[in-house]
Parts: sequence; structure tokens; C-alpha cells
Amino acid sequence: MTDVHIKRVYEPADDGDGYRVLVDRIWPRGIKKDEAGLDLWLKEAGTSAELRKEFSHQPEKFEAFTVAYRKELDGSEALKRLLDLAREHPKLCLLYGAKDEIHNQAAVLRDIIVEELGGTSG
Repeated sequence: MTDVHIKRVYEPADDGDGYRVLVDRIWPRGIKKDEAGLDLWLKEAGTSAELRKEFSHQPEKFEAFTVAYRKELDGSEALKRLLDLAREHPKLCLLYGAKDEIHNQAAVLRDIIVEELGGTSG
């Protein structure tokens, strides 16, 4: 069972994070690549530009965003890669740049991984 959690990329890396994957398509502002503490930047797991613009980080649109994002991810190589990483690592930390800690793509990805493989989320 994998422990899958999400964290803002702006928060410092922690030994308890496990394998750290940035799941944003666009590199977050103000973070230097060598200081992000990433194991992997899986930009393909990020939302399409169209979906990102449509959602515009508005919490009232999160439910529709989740449905559309899951449809984008269905059968994708990016999702397969995340599922493989979750199988390989006892702890997986999905990093994102959004300010909203609840309504973001990493939360959707975490839920999908836990649904697919079991495990815990935090």
C-alpha cells in the first residue's frame, strides 16, 4: 500500500515526503529547478491549457473540473506512470503550484491513485 499525499511545491522538501513528483504542466514561478527537491517533473500529468483556463482555480467549478480532468487522464501514459510510481514507492508526494490546497489537480490525481491501488491519502 502506498501513502499518497499532496503538497505545494513552495513548501520545503521533507524527509517524510517520499518520492516527489511535480504534476504541473507549467513550471511554478519563483522556484529554481535545483532547489525544488524533485525526483521527477511529470508535466504530462498536468491539465491541458484549455481545462486550466476553464477551471481558473475557482472552487465552485471544481466538481466539473474533476470530471473533465479524469476524462483527460483516462488511459494516458502520465497516469500509468504515476500508478507505476505509486507501486514502486511506499510514499508518493504529488507537488503542485496552485494556492488552493484543496481544489487542484494533485488532489484529483491522489484520489485516482488511491482508488486504483488502495492505500492512504493525506
